[in-house]
Amino acid sequence: MRNSEFAGAHLQGREKRRGVRLNSRVPVTIEWQGTSGESCQEKTHTRVVGPYGCLLTIPAEIQIEQSIRVTNLANNVSNAGVVVWRGKKQSDGWELGIELIQPEMDFWGLEL
Repeated sequence: MRNSEFAGAHLQGREKRRGVRLNSRVPVTIEWQGTSGESCQEKTHTRVVGPYGCLLTIPAEIQIEQSIRVTNLANNVSNAGVVVWRGKKQSDGWELGIELIQPEMDFWGLEL
């Protein structure tokens, strides 16, 4: 079995990730509409970034599939996103996996 065949077989049945992931602490603001229609906002930082999203932690309990806006405070660039994963509550809040919607490839200001 060639290496490429092994890699394909190894990933079969698992979600294949798009792009590289990088541990990086980027300051961000997350904005969303609350359940009562109120505008909500939290400042935090990322733990992991990739060209199509990030992992972060915030104290607010946001549901999966919630539409959000992510603003990278390092370069003041904003992008629409959606919560695609929510982990267990940690001491500093909920871990959230965020997918960016049609992001610019330099959204994070990092080479990914």
